[in-house]
Amino acid sequence: MAVIALKCPDVQVAVVDISVPRITAWNSDQLPIYEPGLEDVVKQCRGKNLFFSTDVEKHVCEADIVFVSVNTPTKTRGLGAGKAADLTYWESAARMIADVSKSDKIVVEKSTVPVKTAEAIEKILTHNSKGINFQILSNPEFLAEGTAIEDLFKPDRVLIGGRETPGGQKAIQALKNIYSQWVPEENIITTNLWSAELSKLAANAFLAQRISSVNAMSALCEATGADVSQVAYAVGKDTRIGPKFLNASVGFGGSCFQKDILNLVYICECNGLPEVAEYWKQVIKINDYQKSRFVNRVVASMFNTVSNKKIAILGFAFKKDTGDTRETPAIDVCKGLLGDKACVSIYDPQVTEDQIQRDLTLNKFDWDHPLHLQPLSPTAVKQVAVVWDAYEATKDAHAICILTEWDEFKTLDYQKIYDNMQKPAFVFDGRNVVDTEKLREIGFIVYSIGKPLDAWLKDMPAVA
Repeated sequence: MAVIALKCPDVQVAVVDISVPRITAWNSDQLPIYEPGLEDVVKQCRGKNLFFSTDVEKHVCEADIVFVSVNTPTKTRGLGAGKAADLTYWESAARMIADVSKSDKIVVEKSTVPVKTAEAIEKILTHNSKGINFQILSNPEFLAEGTAIEDLFKPDRVLIGGRETPGGQKAIQALKNIYSQWVPEENIITTNLWSAELSKLAANAFLAQRISSVNAMSALCEATGADVSQVAYAVGKDTRIGPKFLNASVGFGGSCFQKDILNLVYICECNGLPEVAEYWKQVIKINDYQKSRFVNRVVASMFNTVSNKKIAILGFAFKKDTGDTRETPAIDVCKGLLGDKACVSIYDPQVTEDQIQRDLTLNKFDWDHPLHLQPLSPTAVKQVAVVWDAYEATKDAHAICILTEWDEFKTLDYQKIYDNMQKPAFVFDGRNVVDTEKLREIGFIVYSIGKPLDAWLKDMPAVA
């Protein structure tokens, strides 16, 4: 919305939420999320043609186009639990739009939703419409966190799906007119509703699949003495495959990949396609395997016990340049180490202690519900310390686990870190950011994902 306001000065944009603290934060000097470049955009437009408000009904009533970006968590109970999307928040938003509208509106699905959601929303709106005409469009978002502003300024494509009726086509054109103020016409794709909805799930499934593919190879590389970076480079040189998204790591995270694949699996099952569902399930299975393999490697290398040992965790966000911790592999790695009674000391430049403690105590999928509906912060995990620099985190530690590829981790003074650690000192690099050879010269025992194993690690028991 901030980028639309910046690029379309003649369009009035209101961002509304029922959460007062959230809107207060968006109106303050300290924005509630960290994203490079976002602050500049918000500050240029805020108060001119970009407004943040809790007066939801007023702004919805006045709007010509309403973007709906509410949470669509994975259901935790009932039909489709653990796979299907929970559309509770979507449905209540649709009912509210129908209630307060006095003029025709275009309602745009911005949340990632299962295929055929538009049809359900359309029914709710038309059955409560009081003679008002609603057109539903699907306009999924393809930005990536950490590069969101750049992705919005120069998107690979903008996708708009709508009904193949005169009204539907007119609505598509209205939304197209907004994007075409800065996006070249040939990069705006128009499709039917279902194609747009499914394209988003498919794109995320393909991206996640690439990560799981290279991660599966990383396990084989370690077993055979190959180097996954060299393999990925050779593979990525094939123009049909391309080099992006081929970095082996401790696993993928973020709010979408797992959720969208589970959703895709559920849709396949509901449509009588169990073979297709099984195929996509494997992407998540490999991701879970990669995380548990990492934890097992840490424990096995350290004489099969981490009980009461201090382990430094560098990075908690699911990737660099964002404070987002949703579904971050760090959660599973920390829980695995804590389960073995380790004491973990965590440093991430953008994640607060409160967020980390919440992530380590919440049940699976709870994070995707609005804050006031989440369980109250339970007791903090005692064996977890959150500190504000890497040197503090690593002091007196037996091992370091690098779980986010923040640039600053490449330039730390590892000699100083080594001198202040317990010996033998281990580095488990879950993002392949450090120079393994340099660290070995200092004296560290180093494990890098998908790289030839340190002599020390070769003698350790096989990781189950």
